[in-house]
Amino acid sequence: MSDGTPGKAIMVQGCTSNAGKSYLVAALCRSLRNAGYRVAPFKAQNMSNNAGVTANGLEMGRAQIVQAVAARVLPDVRMNPVLLKPEADTRSQVVLMGKANAELTALPWRERKPKLWPHVQAALHSLLAEYEVVVIEGAGSPAEVNLRRSDIVNMRVAKEAKAAVLLACDIDRGGAFAHLLGTWHCLEPDERALLRGFLLNRFRGDARLLAPAPEWLEQQTDVPTVGVIPWLPYTLPEEDGFWSGETSSEVSDGFIAIPRLPRVSNLDEFAPLAGLARWVSTPAELEGARAIILPGSKATLSDLNWLRQTGLAAGVSRAASAGLPVLGVCGGLQMLGHSVGDPKSIEGGGHAPGLGLLDLNTVMALSKTTRQTTLHDPETGATLEGYEIHHGVTEAGQGVETLVPGLLWRQGNVRGTYLHGLLENPTYLHAFLGWAGLAVPDPIPALDVRLDAIADAVKANLDWNLMLELAGGKHE
Repeated sequence: MSDGTPGKAIMVQGCTSNAGKSYLVAALCRSLRNAGYRVAPFKAQNMSNNAGVTANGLEMGRAQIVQAVAARVLPDVRMNPVLLKPEADTRSQVVLMGKANAELTALPWRERKPKLWPHVQAALHSLLAEYEVVVIEGAGSPAEVNLRRSDIVNMRVAKEAKAAVLLACDIDRGGAFAHLLGTWHCLEPDERALLRGFLLNRFRGDARLLAPAPEWLEQQTDVPTVGVIPWLPYTLPEEDGFWSGETSSEVSDGFIAIPRLPRVSNLDEFAPLAGLARWVSTPAELEGARAIILPGSKATLSDLNWLRQTGLAAGVSRAASAGLPVLGVCGGLQMLGHSVGDPKSIEGGGHAPGLGLLDLNTVMALSKTTRQTTLHDPETGATLEGYEIHHGVTEAGQGVETLVPGLLWRQGNVRGTYLHGLLENPTYLHAFLGWAGLAVPDPIPALDVRLDAIADAVKANLDWNLMLELAGGKHE
């Protein structure tokens, strides 16, 4: 804050992963901003391949980008100082303050903490000094006692920020009160002292039927239940998890098949396809598809091997030969070429032939391209906006048409691009669906519209006066 007084911190932690923390933080950011506060989101460390690029070419988690939009501020890597991008079950690329860091990536997990924590502290205190309220998101669960000594994202952050902690659980899974009570029991006394309320998230039904469980829980813990948030029909880009909004099981009118790559990245960019999108894992699931999209990957060679093992590689090749439109995005583009090489072991090393549907060859480079990009597509005549995140350097042969050098290629009915967000451009979306012979679905509401609706619904179902008190109590 400009007067030198540190801002207040409100932190949403969860009993589990996928408890809806990102969603709730976005809602609080928008509601507090609407109440007149200057707000910023913060998450010390993300583990996600769903990333975006800031205006100054730095990389951060998509969830924090959305939360910044909710707070009506520009996305800033201070809001997500550490981003871990899984490349295998036991290996992740470390992105520190927006840039891939090879030295930290090479370190064992537990040796990273002393090198990362000073950056987390600096980013957190910088935001607290600049904003009236910082809404912090935890990761996983603070009850993972095996990770307490290496924690840089949950209770250590809460204590550093002197945050008021709200503990959320996904009641739709069942066992909500056991999750909340068990998590509380796993906390140390000084950590319990920061808890100001429990949140029951994704509730379906009549909230009156919850009694007397919230009262019983408060008797056990001395922590009240301060919100019962209903299941809301609005999607937001999350850290991970396949976009699943309104996915249809009907195949009579055709669909667009997207292979469910083990290390898929930036998957929310396909949300504009709505119910036309179907994630597939076997060749049989391609039956009835009118087009195929190979999505991005954080481990291109490994996921290319998976395509072959599942038979999807051959299935995609057959579909392309039959004339179906095929689109590869980033890692998917690389897989469609003749070869992919990783001589510097950027993503684990190795070399493999691609599907050979585009006359392209890719080599992974040490430097990483991260930038927002605007291009003119001569095929559709449209100006397209998106972003790039890739290590690959791709060279084109004579057999492929280069539509935009280094960014967009076509070979018959097969296309490839490094531009993430291509289908979020309405002109290209309409063109692609036209090539597939599919009708354009109703557009999903604009992000700002969804954020307002989510914020209003969350605000109406929690103790808003308490939220204002935690934020400093001077507004509304």
